[in-house]
Amino acid sequence: MRASKRLALVGLVALSMYLLAAAGFGQRLGLALRARIDAGRMKNVSVSAEPAPQESAVPVSPSPSPAPAMESPAPAPLAAVMESLPMGEIRETTIQGGLEIKNETGYAVDTAELLSQGPALSLPAGEVQILIIHTHGSEAYTQAGLDRYEAQDNMRTADTAFNIVRVGDELAAIFQEAGLGVIHDREIYDYPSYTGSYSRSGAAAEDYLRRYPGIRVILDVHRDALGADGVIYKTVAEEKGVCASQVMLLVGTDESGLEHPNWRSNLALALYLQDRVSQAHPTLMRPVSLVRERYNQHLSPGSLIIEVGSSGNTLQEALAAIRLFARAAAPALKELAE
Repeated sequence: MRASKRLALVGLVALSMYLLAAAGFGQRLGLALRARIDAGRMKNVSVSAEPAPQESAVPVSPSPSPAPAMESPAPAPLAAVMESLPMGEIRETTIQGGLEIKNETGYAVDTAELLSQGPALSLPAGEVQILIIHTHGSEAYTQAGLDRYEAQDNMRTADTAFNIVRVGDELAAIFQEAGLGVIHDREIYDYPSYTGSYSRSGAAAEDYLRRYPGIRVILDVHRDALGADGVIYKTVAEEKGVCASQVMLLVGTDESGLEHPNWRSNLALALYLQDRVSQAHPTLMRPVSLVRERYNQHLSPGSLIIEVGSSGNTLQEALAAIRLFARAAAPALKELAE
C-alpha cells in the first residue's frame, strides 16, 4: 500500500513537470510566431517611401540607412518581466479637453482667433513635407499579451518593434497612404545616454532640413508618463468599438529664454489638427499643452510634440490611438498642400 502511494506521488510529480514544460514550450512558440510576424511587418519600414521627384524638384539625397534590425528577445523569466513593469497600481483616466489649452506659460493666447486664422504654412507638392522623429525613441509601454521586450530601463527598450518608434511606423504609413511626403527617422537618440537626446535629435532634424528643404512639419513622437503616489495612469479614449489611449499635442515657447519667435505658428497648427481630429473622435485628444521650454520647435513653422498614450497604456492601445489620429489628421494636412 505504501509502495503504491509512492508510485502515485512519483506519477503526479512527473505529470506536473510535463505540464510546466509544455507551458514553457507554448510560451516560446507564441513569442517565436510573434517575432516572425513582426519581422515581416517591419521589413523595410525604416524610411517611408518618398514622392517621385518632379523635374522642378530639388534633387533628393540618399536617405539615411535604416537602424539595424534587432533580434526579438528570448522569453524573459517571470521575475524579469515583472521587474520591467511599472511599480504601482495602474488606473484608467480620460482627460477631457477638446479645444482647451493647458497653458503653463505667462503668455495670453486666444484660441478662437488662432483657429480662425488657421496654420500659417503650406506644404510643397511633390517634395518631402513631413519629418517624423523620436527624441526619446526608447520609450515603451506596459508589457501585455505578446508585446514583451527586454527592458534597458524601466519602461524603455531599444527594440523598435515594441517602443515608440513602432508607433511612428504606423503614423508614417498612414500619412504616406494619404499621399503626403514623409520621412520617418527611426534612430534611437536617448539610448544608451538619455542626457543630450534633444541636442542629438535637433542636429538630425537640421540635417534633414538641409537635404529636404520642402519639410515644413516636424512631428516628434513620444509617449507620456503619468503617475503619483504609487499610481500609474493609463489614458483611455472613450470611442466606440476601439480600445485606444489618448493623444496630446505639446507646443513649446521662448519663455525659457531660448530664441523661438514664431512659436505661435506651431500653436496654430496644433489647434488646427486638434480641431479636425476632435471632430472625428471627440475623446481622443487631451488638451493642447503650451509650455515654457522650446524642445527644438524653432526649427520649422510646423513643429510639434505628439504624446501617444502613457507608460500605463499598452502598445496596442497606443497603436489604436495613432491610427485614429493619423486618419483624421492626414486629410487636414493634405489641405495645406500647394
